[in-house]
Amino acid sequence: MSIYLDRKRNVFTLRTAHTAYVMQIVCDRFPAHLYYGKNKSGLSELSYKERYINFCPGYEQFENHFLPGSAFTEYSFHGQGDYRNTALKVRIPELGTCTTEFFFKSARKFKGAHKIPSMPQCREDDETETLELTLRDELCDATLKLYYTVFPSCDVIARHAELINGRKYDIRIERIGSLQLDLPEGQYDYIGLGGGYWRERDPYRLPVGEGEHSITSRRGASSHSRNPFFMVLDHSTTEQKGNAYGFNIVYSGSHRSTIMGDETTQTRIITSLGDEDFSWLLEKGESFCTPEAVMTYSPHGIGGVSRNMHDLVRDHILPAEVTPRRSVILNSWEAFFFDINEDLMSDFARGAKDCGMDTVVMDDGWFGARVGDRAGLGDWHANPERFKNGLPSFIRSIKSLGIRFGIWIEPEMVNRDSDLYRAHPDWVLAYPDRMRTDARHQYILDFANPEVVENINAQLAETFDPEPPDYFKWDMNRNMTDAYSHALPPERQDEVPHRYMLGVYDLYSWLREHFPNAMLENCSGGGGRYDLGMMSFSHQIWASDNTNPEDRINIQYASTLGYPAATMSCHVANHSDSALNPRKLEFGYHVALGGALGYEFNVLHMPEEVRKSLREQIKEYRVYEPLILRGDLYRLLVPSSGAYAYYFAAKDGSAILLSYIQAKGDPKQTERRLRIAAADKNASYVCTQDGKTYTGEELRHGITLTACTEDEYSRIWHFVRK
Repeated sequence: MSIYLDRKRNVFTLRTAHTAYVMQIVCDRFPAHLYYGKNKSGLSELSYKERYINFCPGYEQFENHFLPGSAFTEYSFHGQGDYRNTALKVRIPELGTCTTEFFFKSARKFKGAHKIPSMPQCREDDETETLELTLRDELCDATLKLYYTVFPSCDVIARHAELINGRKYDIRIERIGSLQLDLPEGQYDYIGLGGGYWRERDPYRLPVGEGEHSITSRRGASSHSRNPFFMVLDHSTTEQKGNAYGFNIVYSGSHRSTIMGDETTQTRIITSLGDEDFSWLLEKGESFCTPEAVMTYSPHGIGGVSRNMHDLVRDHILPAEVTPRRSVILNSWEAFFFDINEDLMSDFARGAKDCGMDTVVMDDGWFGARVGDRAGLGDWHANPERFKNGLPSFIRSIKSLGIRFGIWIEPEMVNRDSDLYRAHPDWVLAYPDRMRTDARHQYILDFANPEVVENINAQLAETFDPEPPDYFKWDMNRNMTDAYSHALPPERQDEVPHRYMLGVYDLYSWLREHFPNAMLENCSGGGGRYDLGMMSFSHQIWASDNTNPEDRINIQYASTLGYPAATMSCHVANHSDSALNPRKLEFGYHVALGGALGYEFNVLHMPEEVRKSLREQIKEYRVYEPLILRGDLYRLLVPSSGAYAYYFAAKDGSAILLSYIQAKGDPKQTERRLRIAAADKNASYVCTQDGKTYTGEELRHGITLTACTEDEYSRIWHFVRK
């Protein structure tokens, strides 16, 4: 049992394996937050203590025992005297007010999770329990439900809110948070993942202090530049030690998280879908659910939060694997770009099989009039000049070689030069009578219109049903502008970005159900939608279009702050002929061992010695794969230190994979000691590369790496318990 309800004191406690979350209903009206941290004794005796701050109004009828402007609350409301960021703001036009008065009515717990309509959420298991708080505003006849879903084994609590309108007034939602957490006074920092295209998820750490910080995407996507994952941590917290909290949202559209420190250094965190271009008309009798947000706490520093989030994503977000092993992919894009045809791809598939890959992926250029990026998007049928025998026959011929077949799609987009656009120019997002913006010569289809989603659905079924691919790569190469739907009335145009995302999820759900045996990889110009929403449908995500191993080191390191290696598609690529020399090939491979391995080579004229190296790499990767995809990750050195060192450890301590990656040598570098704290101190391990035996205590004390001043130096150790 994870949820405990003390009805007498109105204290509710949520417990995971190592954490506890405590709240209390104050004055029988107000849900107040008491504690979130390490699971320990005495928490059941906690009670609410008022914080008095000058110029904070309160309620006279409660003798000012609850001051909204200073209280630690579970959920806050605009207009009640809370001058910090608030979780809910609604407008009731008929009353002419944005002020609401939601008071506690009831609490209940139940097994499993509350189902969020039309959106992904964490997958429940036998341990999952949910607390439901019901709050009411009697004046406007509205009900607010707050859901707390506990995932005990990974120390995560998932949260979302549901606003249910009654029969008195229409309500316009202007802001609605999925999660709010008020932290006590302290010196906090926060870590965010910034960057941009080609350098996704570049980490930064800043003090919270007094004031407001925002992690916001307005792009209609989670974005390359403002990933929704972040941490809030004590100023003294390190990778291995200290209090840290992690947050994320199971959503792929515009999002907004705020971290606000008040004048007492109390800090409020709110996570929500983006509210700047959002409002939602809630008519009488209707309801609205927020996306699900997740939070975790660890006393074991940044690494502890990461491992909790990794467990959540692997066990409760990622779809089940469709094959016993993850596909090792050879993708055609960097080999041929748009210039593909049936004969070329057949030769490419034979080369892939000879090199040891088990899946060949045909990227952009196979459909419609797609000979470049100005035409073809929206017409999801094979180009008959490039595939003279038809796509089903071609796919069967590839599978007959004993290799899996994958294909690239970009179903959310359309070119002006396409049959779909010519037939339905009103099916793109565009303001009437205004100039349209495009990017990469493409417009965004109006997925807020179910008719558009159904059309793409039907096209994909017609094209792929005769011979289904084994793998889909779903791309999305521009962000949202002109967010106007011709299918909605003017008063609902602020709903377009969210309705669009619901349409995207609808098509993803259909694709997963219609092709249950196909692996699905998500891409958005690389890592532009590297988020929990996409991960709910995709086995892995193309982490970045940047496959330069020196740059990938930081991208992959930063991605692991909030996401497991199993989500990352990591390819070895030949940016130039020099990339095929043995030293560079090994370095690129060692970097790519940070996730699911794949390749971006033209194998048609590749020397046999290189093909042999690739076969050996893939064979070795298959040995390491269970550790990479399912092991616990421990970071030892971060890239800003001059090298990246980390290891994966099996949860039972039976095997360890240690990696040291150094892009640039430093003549001043001294020897380094790589300590493997997760080693079983009572066991012995053998290193499979050289046969040497180490005790667990020796590994915990550390592997000594002599000073190396070379560029592009890397080394891997694989230890197996004897």
